[in-house]
Amino acid sequence: MVLQRRIEIGTVDVFYREAGAPDAPVLLLPHGYPCSSFQFRHLMPLLADRWRLIAPDFPGCGYSATPSDFCYDIDGYVDFLECFLARLGIRRYALYLHDFGSQIGMRLAIRYPQRVVALIIQNGDIYEHRFASQCHGSGNDREAEESAEHYRQRGSYWRHPSASQPRLAEVVSEHRFKDEFLNEIGPQLAERIPPDLWKLHWSLMTPQRCEIACQVIAALKNDHAWLPRYQAYLRAYRPAALILWGRHDPSIPERSAHAYLQDLPKAELHLLDGGHWLLETHLGQVAALLAGFLGRLQQRF
Repeated sequence: MVLQRRIEIGTVDVFYREAGAPDAPVLLLPHGYPCSSFQFRHLMPLLADRWRLIAPDFPGCGYSATPSDFCYDIDGYVDFLECFLARLGIRRYALYLHDFGSQIGMRLAIRYPQRVVALIIQNGDIYEHRFASQCHGSGNDREAEESAEHYRQRGSYWRHPSASQPRLAEVVSEHRFKDEFLNEIGPQLAERIPPDLWKLHWSLMTPQRCEIACQVIAALKNDHAWLPRYQAYLRAYRPAALILWGRHDPSIPERSAHAYLQDLPKAELHLLDGGHWLLETHLGQVAALLAGFLGRLQQRF
């Protein structure tokens, strides 16, 4: 059973979902963009027999409040998670890292490395600067060339914005939300993704929240300076890690999954025949892999 709960964090009314026994080991589920704790709704009951799963809506997202004095950037969300966990009395946990929840979770792990028992990494990239800086090679590695070109184009958006590029206000729209969830995965996989995802989340986007989303996206350009720090944390602490990757994700290609093995050589890597939203298209496989991985680590909590 998944419980729908609310809690006050400071002056912020926060919505979160929780499943599992209060004394069970914790799996923390921070969400990405343009989503909320809703993305974990199907996963949570599948693991609740042995784990306590907790998925909050960040301020300005989902069913949480949208305070005007909150710092809407990655550090602001990290501060929020720190206070949220303290309020619930949680000091040891595994972290599910997906989308921009990866950056939020990684910064939380850097702050409190001894609290993180394990990482579950699912289509969340911290290596793009390496690929963006690579030069064109001999042309034999087509995937590498395409990945490098993708990152060069994405990086150029921040460094050299032009009139031909869409304004952030145009990116934050119902049509773009739909594109984010369908993620160019093709019709067979798209049939598994319910329109509830973009319809629900867009219905919660007030003008204030649209402005906040633009602010958060714009602030992501500052995350490039953190990428070496994320990687240094992995090398220094070598947390147990399970890498689950939808290999057809056009925004974060398969090459990014393999890059983690440079810093986490003992990580488990599983490439699935999906895209960015594996919990919608490959839920059973993800849940089974997670249950096995976490079961092998239960004594560490």
